[in-house]
Amino acid sequence: MEALSHLTQEALVNRSTPRPARHVALAAVSALVLSLGLAACGGDADSDSDGGSADGPVEITIATFNEFGYEDLITEWNAANPDIQVTQKKVGTWDDAKENLYTKLAAGSGLSDIEAIEGDAMPAMLAESDAFVDLTDPELDGRWLDFKAAAATNADGQMIGYGTDAGPEGICYRSDLFKKAGLPTDRDEVAALMGTWDDYFATGEEFVSKVPGTAWYDSTGGTAQAMLNQVENPFEQSDNTVDVENPELEAVYATLTSNVEKGLSTQLTQWSDDWTASFQKDGFATMACPGWMLGVVSGNADGVEGWDFANVFPGGGGNWGGSFLVVPKQSEHPDEAKEFAAWITAPEQQVKAFQAIGAFPSQVEALQTPEVLDMTNEFFNNAPVGQILSDRAAAITVQPYKGPKYSDILQAFQAALVRVDDGSNTPEESWETFLSDVEQL
Repeated sequence: MEALSHLTQEALVNRSTPRPARHVALAAVSALVLSLGLAACGGDADSDSDGGSADGPVEITIATFNEFGYEDLITEWNAANPDIQVTQKKVGTWDDAKENLYTKLAAGSGLSDIEAIEGDAMPAMLAESDAFVDLTDPELDGRWLDFKAAAATNADGQMIGYGTDAGPEGICYRSDLFKKAGLPTDRDEVAALMGTWDDYFATGEEFVSKVPGTAWYDSTGGTAQAMLNQVENPFEQSDNTVDVENPELEAVYATLTSNVEKGLSTQLTQWSDDWTASFQKDGFATMACPGWMLGVVSGNADGVEGWDFANVFPGGGGNWGGSFLVVPKQSEHPDEAKEFAAWITAPEQQVKAFQAIGAFPSQVEALQTPEVLDMTNEFFNNAPVGQILSDRAAAITVQPYKGPKYSDILQAFQAALVRVDDGSNTPEESWETFLSDVEQL
């Protein structure tokens, strides 16, 4: 089996807090795993382990992060399937889930029967396909949007992940703060203000000049992620050649670092405690919002009035995030885990997850249902979020190429922006450090 060492370096991606890689010691563990063999770590499905026994129900676990909207669905499954009982293990961010995943992959045991994987991490998972069960099933052909299915399929045509949500993006905004700045508050009029990134940032400059002390957007890193989702080859060429000194990436960096000086960004790290607190303090007026972010905003801004959701995304469309479910070969019950993973990612269940937390479906049939298209969100001034996200999904024309080093380079890029945000480096100094960090990957 190929070494797991580059998995231990996989970078922080969406739904998590950027911070330096902390997995150096795991490389040694990975080397040890190679000598022992991951295949030796499987168990007997009929043993008296935590997975149940021949005399009782099969017990499987699913590990998730942030919010997937699975609580009620798991209750529904357990009530209808007494022979296969599912327990969810949930942590706060992908960063936390990633730590556990890589540690236990290297150790050869301890993973849940089903593990949720953040979308940007899938290239690294595909490179280690031997560690996961092949989930290919002809009966599921055509279930997912093409880009979603392709992202979980390896070079041999094996699907190792079942897609959960997709991440078409709109713009969340504070209509009360827009009113304070003398800007339009109607959704359609707001959308007209930000058809391009130039428009969006120009409106932001107008806003911060009229509402001192409040930033235009929530974080430099979050906005960078949104912009990178429209770059076809942000870090690597399609043959996996690393190329970070390209005009499009340099333009994103130059724009965002200059915006720091203009006061457009909060200069807070997305997912940090201070970032979370800023929702309650009129810290900013807008942010890029994929469907799954709507639940994050409404949770962090609980009790704050004025939030709305506009049917627009600067530059057209973009997909941010969306996760997958994989079944590690460590599982003692791979068949049951595959059965449950197929069920919970079916269109019917993804519609329910969307209704629960706004996780926009990646399944073709689900996108055509009235339950999705007619859905509104009371917190966002009863915005027609189902129709807006469907429109935003239709506007997506670019999917960034994500090679094996994508997430590592993304982490280094985000770290470069943080150094400018916190004032520890000038933009020029931080860019040089970024180039050096990429050379060492």
